[in-house]
Amino acid sequence: MDYWIGLLIIIGKSSLIYVFIVVAIRFFGKKELAQLSVIDLVFILLISNAVQNAMVGNDNTVQGGIAAALGLFVVNYLLKFLTYRSALFSKAVQGEAVLLVYQGKMMNENLKDAMITKEEVEAVIREHGVANCAEVDLAIMEVDGNISVISKNYEHRSTRKRKAHKVLRQQD
Repeated sequence: MDYWIGLLIIIGKSSLIYVFIVVAIRFFGKKELAQLSVIDLVFILLISNAVQNAMVGNDNTVQGGIAAALGLFVVNYLLKFLTYRSALFSKAVQGEAVLLVYQGKMMNENLKDAMITKEEVEAVIREHGVANCAEVDLAIMEVDGNISVISKNYEHRSTRKRKAHKVLRQQD
């Protein structure tokens, strides 16, 4: 009986840590994984190491690891389900898209709110094959941290394959 209670405690602690990390990342900002700096990567690695003991304590058994993983999978599923089902919950957890460039002009206040520099935006614009900011109609930081760029000639766009696939399926 105590064994099963111990595993349930691990599941509960892992779930609590997961929710805390999601809230903390939402509060302190986000970037696309491909845009992580060395500082961001080191931070993520250290956070994972720092919370490990809080999740499993002294239990380093396979069953303890499975219990922790199970808790994380369940909470991850629940958050995704709630995000899908509720626009209000989705907005609270993921935030909203942020307009970074509009008709060739950087939206400085929005850059500040998104905690992204002009240099970072310019680099993303170049990655999309656009020479400079003046050629950009829209650059938007999406809720997942990706930056979409639409240039004046509409040849350079960034779309997520999953969304494009949904649109294509709806047309069938």
